[in-house]
Amino acid sequence: MLERLNQALEHIERHLDESIDGSRLARIAATSEYHLRRMFSALAGMPLSEYIRRRRLTVAGAEVLAGRESLLGIAVRYGYGSGEAFARAFRAMHGVGPGEARRTGAALVAQPRLTFRLIIEGSSSMRYRVVDRSAFSVVGLKARVPLVHVGPNQAIIDFVRGIEPQALERLEELSDQEPRGIVAVCDDLDPSRAEGTELDYYHAVITSAVPPEGMAVLPVPAGTWAVFATSGPAPEAIQYLWRDVFTEWFPSNPYRSRPGPEILRTRFSPDGAEADAELWLPVELELPNLTEGVTAAEGGSLRRSS
Repeated sequence: MLERLNQALEHIERHLDESIDGSRLARIAATSEYHLRRMFSALAGMPLSEYIRRRRLTVAGAEVLAGRESLLGIAVRYGYGSGEAFARAFRAMHGVGPGEARRTGAALVAQPRLTFRLIIEGSSSMRYRVVDRSAFSVVGLKARVPLVHVGPNQAIIDFVRGIEPQALERLEELSDQEPRGIVAVCDDLDPSRAEGTELDYYHAVITSAVPPEGMAVLPVPAGTWAVFATSGPAPEAIQYLWRDVFTEWFPSNPYRSRPGPEILRTRFSPDGAEADAELWLPVELELPNLTEGVTAAEGGSLRRSS
């Protein structure tokens, strides 16, 4: 998997001045486009589309300063339909327009090439299980909220605080399947997973019961789920769990993520300082990669280097 990811990055570098097809990158990485975008975002800290955009503007910046080609010619080669569109994107990244940069030789911002490598860190073991589930329903209260990568999601906090206690009690009575009790469910995320893009958030239960009137319902088809458990300080333990699943577990196991909701069950200690959590992610076997992945016994984690 590690070698395949780096081959995909090399393909990007060779085609920065052409249209880059996400499905072609996925074939190079021997995985699905959905999983490639999720994996890249988790490892690189930015969406794949953002990395490609920043690499193009980095190379374009060097050509602007070199002065050998017209600004419009550079803009067109790197996929911008007009000089104005190129100037806006250039200024957003570099803090200066391309014309001014060429005239003054201004300092520009560079997005280094990424290379994924393995560092043996002796990471702690990860508790997980893989289960096959029949179809079920997510039933609860729903809100459309922005995606927040770091820190609290105030939109979710405000939404949950606005739910009446009686509604939560009625909802919890419907819970009859794992994970039991009130859960947080995220669905319909933008494939880029860029900061600020929107998603559906459900404060809900997993149930086979007939939903009460006024409740949102998300039908979930049968499939395979990877279930990860953690305990520790809140919210750090949960944030680290999410990170470790994508930087350690997926690269070391013959599974890839598949489209579907992400389910988090959290139980806090009385003082709120500690938490026990289970993270349910929809997965499928990635058969083409069974002999190419990093073995789980190595206990390594992926990091990026420039």
